[in-house]
Amino acid sequence: MGRKAGGIYINPKKFGSLSKPCMKEMTSFLNCLALNRNDDDKCVRQKDLLNACMDAQSGNNRKAWGSINYHLQRLSRGRK
Repeated sequence: MGRKAGGIYINPKKFGSLSKPCMKEMTSFLNCLALNRNDDDKCVRQKDLLNACMDAQSGNNRKAWGSINYHLQRLSRGRK
C-alpha cells in the first residue's frame, strides 16, 4: 500500500497554496448565498464576477506535460 521505498515524490499539496486566483470572488459569492438563503437570483453580480474570473483562468494554467510526479516516475523507470 502506498509508494515504494526509495522512489522520488513531490508533495503537490505543498505547492497548491501558492496561487488561488478566484478565491476572493468565490468567497463573496458564497457569502451572498449564505445571506440570501441560497437564492442565487439576488447574487447575480457576484456570480458574474466569479464566472468571469474562472473563464479568464481556464486557459492559463493548463499543463500539456502532465503532473511532475508522473514524469518523475517515468524517469525512474528508464533508469532501472
